[in-house]
Amino acid sequence: MENLEIRPRLPDPGFWRDKRVFVTGHSGFKGSWLCLLLERLGAQTAGCSLPPETEPNLFSLARIVTNIDSQWTDIRDSEGVSKVLRSFNPDIVLHLAAQPLVRRGHRAPRETFE
Repeated sequence: MENLEIRPRLPDPGFWRDKRVFVTGHSGFKGSWLCLLLERLGAQTAGCSLPPETEPNLFSLARIVTNIDSQWTDIRDSEGVSKVLRSFNPDIVLHLAAQPLVRRGHRAPRETFE
């Protein structure tokens, strides 16, 4: 068996430039990093999520709200999310919204599933 070299593939800025990208969970840790990357790649980004629960948080520290169309909408509010999606009219939707805390998930499994 030959020795395979594994190289990470970098995102193609030409693909992302001027794409309208909608991110759910954009105020979370991973969503915030994704929004920063999309901004660097030239995408037009909008997002919806609940506000960050802690201070400090990456979303606030990186001032992400100044560079994207940010909506505080609970992902479980289908009408609210539909309204935001229709108004932004994205080319791509990246779904990162989640309840990431294991202990909270055990205390509120139904809410976590929703």
